[in-house]
Amino acid sequence: MPALPEASPELRDEILAWLDAFAACVQKVDYKSAYPFWHEQALAFGTHKRVLEGLWDWRDRQWDSVWPKTSGFTFIHDQTRVLASPDGQMAVAITPWDSTGYNQDGTPFDRPGRASIILLKTGEGWVGVHSHMSLERGVPQESYGNREVIAR
Repeated sequence: MPALPEASPELRDEILAWLDAFAACVQKVDYKSAYPFWHEQALAFGTHKRVLEGLWDWRDRQWDSVWPKTSGFTFIHDQTRVLASPDGQMAVAITPWDSTGYNQDGTPFDRPGRASIILLKTGEGWVGVHSHMSLERGVPQESYGNREVIAR
């Protein structure tokens, strides 16, 4: 069986930069700045969400229930794997992430998870076409933070 198609170091750096730029949107709760990172027909699901079809459904059913209620979202580079198609036009990031959740009394808790993100190379750069983000086992599903969405 052949080895997994690991991305070249240059392509890996491109995908890590994409992950960081998207994570910055999550950290700021800036939906508007996050839209260009994703195909309008992107398919997504999370820990307990059915497959969501399209960016707007994903925003309304998942982003709204997570981004304003958490903080500190970041992908963990040294544990991220990036696989790529031989022509370098598709890539998959398999990556853990960290964030902070909040109990009802406002006390913070660690909120780690993992993601698989499929990206397609376009003339404008990389665009996500699929995302699966889920929490690690035992992490509370609900977070009660209350941050403002700065741009919808």
